[in-house]
Amino acid sequence: MSFHRIAYEALEVCNAVDLDTIEVAIALTDLTPGARALDIGCGNGSVSIRLAQRFGLSVEAVEIDSAIIDLARDRVASAGLDGRVLLREGTSPEVLTASPPFDLIVALGVIEPTGPGIRAPQAMLEGLRAHLSPGGWLLWGDMAWVDEPPGPLRQLVELNNLYTDHDGWQAAAEAAGFEVVSAALSTQDRWDRYGDTMQSAVASWLDANPTHPDAPAIAGRAHQLKLMFDFGRGVMGFGLYLLRNPV
Repeated sequence: MSFHRIAYEALEVCNAVDLDTIEVAIALTDLTPGARALDIGCGNGSVSIRLAQRFGLSVEAVEIDSAIIDLARDRVASAGLDGRVLLREGTSPEVLTASPPFDLIVALGVIEPTGPGIRAPQAMLEGLRAHLSPGGWLLWGDMAWVDEPPGPLRQLVELNNLYTDHDGWQAAAEAAGFEVVSAALSTQDRWDRYGDTMQSAVASWLDANPTHPDAPAIAGRAHQLKLMFDFGRGVMGFGLYLLRNPV
């Protein structure tokens, strides 16, 4: 058991964004039923399920965490979508390299989606664009600085990826060759609910499982993330960007 396995079961989407907001963005595309989509870091599977149910897309979903992809498998099966959502346990570079270009790539809160060491915003977006069909779409979402962060917070948060602000993500997308079709930044309330939902789910699990062998590690991770969310309140948010690969 892990912090994220518990937290992701409680979240609608495994980031500070709602499914309805994602659906509004996808509705702006010209995708038709049967179009091929890749959901990178699919988490609990909710986005992949919505893409298949609402838009009739053929979805391939990849998740590196075995415990979390089991959660996604259960949800996909319960939705009756085993034949329309293909789940793969592994890394996105493996899937991208082995697949023809996609009509849609969804990448929300992912780390190094195109390969180890590729962490700068423009470089990540350029790498994903190379795996889109002409006229294809990228729905990119990630942490965005809403104010200049203190140095120690930036160092902590950017251990795995490099981040920028709302304008910076859009500038990186344009520099990578995309057309920015829509861009939205989470409200403070939405960001707070994201962190609070995870902490509440984990606290309930710890209360119910005080002697579980994984409890100390889960409690420690919860404490670390709470400190980060508290320290970063008013500085951290989540940006969602619909990007089009020109024909």
